[in-house]
Amino acid sequence: MVLLLVVISCSTTDRTVVVPLQIEGATYVGDKACADCHENITRGFPASPHARLHLDNGQMPGQNGCESCHGPGSKHIAMGGRGGLDKFIINPGKDPQSCLQCHLEVQAEFHFPEHHPVLEGKMNCVDCHDPHGMDIMKPEGGLAMARLNESCAQCHREQTMPFIYEHPAMREGCTTCHNPHGSINAKMLVEPDSNLCLRCHAQVAGPATGGRIFIGGRDHSSSLAFGSCWTAGCHTAVHGSNIHPILLY
Repeated sequence: MVLLLVVISCSTTDRTVVVPLQIEGATYVGDKACADCHENITRGFPASPHARLHLDNGQMPGQNGCESCHGPGSKHIAMGGRGGLDKFIINPGKDPQSCLQCHLEVQAEFHFPEHHPVLEGKMNCVDCHDPHGMDIMKPEGGLAMARLNESCAQCHREQTMPFIYEHPAMREGCTTCHNPHGSINAKMLVEPDSNLCLRCHAQVAGPATGGRIFIGGRDHSSSLAFGSCWTAGCHTAVHGSNIHPILLY
């Protein structure tokens, strides 16, 4: 009989069925055995969305907790954790497959033309996410990126640095404009071209304006013909500027 893992609630997938993780020769031991060495993690883990993972009609004690993502842990424990982190236990921090078997939507996004190089092995999920949900500063959901832009700032320092003239969208976080996993648009933008800016900066046109297009109280009728808000040379410093309030370098 094959037992199925049912994801009841997680950050990107409502319901997915996958085969439980396997480690040759290892058996499930349950969360209490993990707590002997990893007490600091297992103490707060029940509040994490990942703690909601459970096997439908599962009969083994470890299949509903730590071992849902790390695989059966008997061999890891037998080794006392020595040398077992890579060989006798699955480490999502080095291999994203245990994450992607449930987060199928995210896996698809990593195949888009523009994406973070997770499948290429240059990054992993825990670079941006805390799979145990231990960080109380994370937004609702528990596993999303912490403290708005700080996760992105580890690599994208120039874009997330403080600016004299701030782009207010940065206060909402990088994901306001970028899909952090992948996108069909350049720079992993959630919308192409000026459509991205117009989500916040509504354009006004009609008889009252003489047919001209106003955005932010300024006439943009001629500017829109030259490209997007940043490629047209008008708002080139889209993250923020130290020299001009309309976001110029």
